[in-house]
Amino acid sequence: MKKRIYFILYLFLVLCGVNNLYGQQADHIISGKVSDENGYPVPGVTVMVLGTTKGSATDINGEFKLSISNSDEVLTVSYIGYKTQQIQIGTATHFDISLEVDTEQLEEVVVIGYGTVQKDDATGALEVIDSKQFNKGAINSPAQLITGKVAGVAVTSNSGAPGNSSTIRIRGGASLSASNDPLIVIDNVPLDNTAVGGAPNILSTLNPNDIETFTVLKDASATAIYGSRASNGVILITTKRGAKGFKVDYSFTGSVYTTPNRLDVYSGDEYRALVQERYPESPEVTGLLGDANTDWQDEIYQVAFGQDHNITVSGGKNKTNYRASLGYNNTDGVLKTYNFERMTLSVGLDQKLFNDRLVLQVNAKGMLNNNNFADQGAIGNAVSYDPTQPVVNGNTRWRGYTTWTKGGIDGEAINLATANPVAQLALTNNTSEVKRMISNFKADYKILENLNASINVGHDYTLSEGQNNVLDSTQWISTPVVNGGRYNPYKVERENKLLDFYLNYNKEFNNLKLDAMLGYSWAHFYRGSSSQVLDYKQEVENQPVVNASENYLVSFFGRVNANLYDRYLLTFSLRKDGTSRFSEDNKWGTFPAAAFAWHIANEQFLTNSDVVSDLKLRLGYGETGQQDIGNDYPHLATYTRSDNASRYPFGPNYINTLRPNGYDANIKWESSTTYNAGVDFGLFENRLTGSVDVYYKETYNLLGQVDPPAGTNFTSKLLTNVSSMNNKGVEVNLNWIAITNEDWNWKLNANMTYNKNEITKLNLTDDDDYSVYVGNIGSTTDGTIQVHKVGYPAYSFLAYQQVYNADGSPVQGAYVDRNNDGIINDNDKYVFQKPVPDVTLGFNTWLTYKNFELSVNTRASLNNYVYNNIQALNNLTSLYDSKEFLRNMPKTDFELNSRFSDHFIEDASFFRIDNINLAYNLGEVFQGLAKLQVSGGINNVLVITNYSGLDPEISGGLDNSFYPRTRSYLLGLRASF
Repeated sequence: MKKRIYFILYLFLVLCGVNNLYGQQADHIISGKVSDENGYPVPGVTVMVLGTTKGSATDINGEFKLSISNSDEVLTVSYIGYKTQQIQIGTATHFDISLEVDTEQLEEVVVIGYGTVQKDDATGALEVIDSKQFNKGAINSPAQLITGKVAGVAVTSNSGAPGNSSTIRIRGGASLSASNDPLIVIDNVPLDNTAVGGAPNILSTLNPNDIETFTVLKDASATAIYGSRASNGVILITTKRGAKGFKVDYSFTGSVYTTPNRLDVYSGDEYRALVQERYPESPEVTGLLGDANTDWQDEIYQVAFGQDHNITVSGGKNKTNYRASLGYNNTDGVLKTYNFERMTLSVGLDQKLFNDRLVLQVNAKGMLNNNNFADQGAIGNAVSYDPTQPVVNGNTRWRGYTTWTKGGIDGEAINLATANPVAQLALTNNTSEVKRMISNFKADYKILENLNASINVGHDYTLSEGQNNVLDSTQWISTPVVNGGRYNPYKVERENKLLDFYLNYNKEFNNLKLDAMLGYSWAHFYRGSSSQVLDYKQEVENQPVVNASENYLVSFFGRVNANLYDRYLLTFSLRKDGTSRFSEDNKWGTFPAAAFAWHIANEQFLTNSDVVSDLKLRLGYGETGQQDIGNDYPHLATYTRSDNASRYPFGPNYINTLRPNGYDANIKWESSTTYNAGVDFGLFENRLTGSVDVYYKETYNLLGQVDPPAGTNFTSKLLTNVSSMNNKGVEVNLNWIAITNEDWNWKLNANMTYNKNEITKLNLTDDDDYSVYVGNIGSTTDGTIQVHKVGYPAYSFLAYQQVYNADGSPVQGAYVDRNNDGIINDNDKYVFQKPVPDVTLGFNTWLTYKNFELSVNTRASLNNYVYNNIQALNNLTSLYDSKEFLRNMPKTDFELNSRFSDHFIEDASFFRIDNINLAYNLGEVFQGLAKLQVSGGINNVLVITNYSGLDPEISGGLDNSFYPRTRSYLLGLRASF
């Protein structure tokens, strides 16, 4: 055996020596100097021998030396902002190389509303994130691609459920009662922000693999072209297009999902000891205890698996480009029975005709989405259910699952008792099927050399059908028949039709470049739904509830961009919107915007700067609107029909009455005015680039609830334009190319956002003490914990000030008498902190070494607060309920109900490592037929925080029963043929 090993080792060494002998040839040295377009030497230029790892970088004088093996080799010369050159070596020993500016890179085109603009000519506050910068890993929703990437944009996933929605906020919220969501435009089709029942989120239609860029329009000078829908910012999503040649791509991501944290509740043994200690003389209480040790959180959670497949065929020839993709995602939730399944088909076609005067573009995106949402109430009940009870106890009346009853295990259920969470998951059928198609046809025709006409026809249709059914003989369902289960089918339909037509005029007049656009838009939105709630066996009649609504939007808009001497840039836009949502007197609104930019880098005194590569100052102003108010007919009178217990006799008959609801015939959209100042810069040959923006946004005519005027017979409050607030802040974005050479490339990004929100008016009388109470405390019906109040941020917390003893522990039931009247009541509550952070930070890095690629994305949030409702509702006196059942809870020392104490409003600042992804490029395989890349990664790697709950990142700041964010481990494969 040893002889064989020695022989193999000897043969290996001989072969290595032979290989080295044949590989050795007489090397010789070549040298050279690299200069820019002005003849100045350029340090740091990468000079490589094509197809090898041999290379060098130019020194401070732009010079390099390199050892080569033979004259047939080829040099590649590359540098940021310049075209890569290939030079045949031949017999030359010295090379003088002049770099050529890469005009395509310098003239990068970005998408804006109804057109494009060269990035250098942009005057508004906008940011573009392309597919190379996207977050990696198991991405179920497109919003996750840009989390932590854009200053001024906060993306917060609303739960850890696969495919679930995210809350997106651009420069803070701009409304108190209406939507705060940005307008999202996919390939020139604006989406309706109205949620669709049965669909996880409005972006779930779109396969993240199909997206090429996100363009975020942040200030009003950029967003005002969308007028009455743009107060919350605009996100333009552009999907990938085909290119010349023929290409097939396939990608696969397999994921494993876990719950990184659980709530620390009492175990079965701990709970038994606690109850027996507190109720030693109460056999009616201790007799309810069981003998089990059930970890209910273990019973409802699982290690989940997910798979994501994408195959793309793209290509082009002559004047036709095409791309088609098919995607399939199937991901289980860590909550048992939860499942997200999505199939997508996307087709894009580009065609040039008539000597390229006519350009046609067709886009179609289809989706079939099947969901099993499970019963997420099981999450809270797994925390509260008695851990001494088994999952099943052999009863015959309640499908075998342990149920709180009176009179034995087959007795009458205690309907308000904690539900068995395992039974909730097993006996609930909360499923849906969602079909959606977004399509558009766009034609651009060159009428004259400088005049183009464009028409865009779009259609967005969604059909969601589902049910939220529960079998009968289930204790937690008591309507319409006690313990009769629930049969709850529903159907939701959404349709959005769009027609845009606009003209573009481009002309250069000596030192003036002029770009003018004039257009018209028509949109129709339809929303329909029907639902019905019956007992599971459908034995009790209950008529379905049917709703249908529509609204129209007609717009005229225009924009002028002027570029003088390539240094002075001016943009002016105007949009006039007419909507059917408001009365004749208020249906039209005008939304102007103007911006000025000074491209200082193109001034004579900076053209030869060795430090400043780019410098641009921007100033902007604009007005935008908001009409997503949740009602298509808010200006019309409505009436509520009385129930049968409230009728008037009329002869032998009883007549139902119609009672008027409060309404304001003069209601109109909310409006925002934004001022923005910014600077874009590039230093050291654009190795360090970035931007700084400061802004002030005032929103007025905000919708709010007010008391009806005296003398009216309205039975409800009025929704009217009454409030105002402002947001002001600073945004910083930095990009640094730290290393770039033949082996190493390292890029870093850091972004920072500071935003301060303040309510400035809430009612018609300018009463600064007027308050609007919001933020209902979960699991109760008698309390709120948040408030809108003049002088404070929206959704601030309102609570009692806790009294603490000398060692810093809270004195239970003791609060500060803030008004010194000797009584502790609601008048002693005070505004304490808010859920929105003062500062958010994003840190992203991309590092490549030869064939390895590493990306790391992290975020931080400072001075955001969360109301820990899970802890606030806990107190040891609630272990036993007078209705004769026991209740578990997270471990606590509180004896009394203290849910309105500021003790439970916790600093939830955090630092989070969102994802780490490592990929390796295998290069060409299968004799050059394909290129392969393998990757692995972790999502939700680490969270550092002082918050005592499961997760500090809670949209809205109320930590109720929260579907935990998962930690996922993934493996990926990408192949290009």
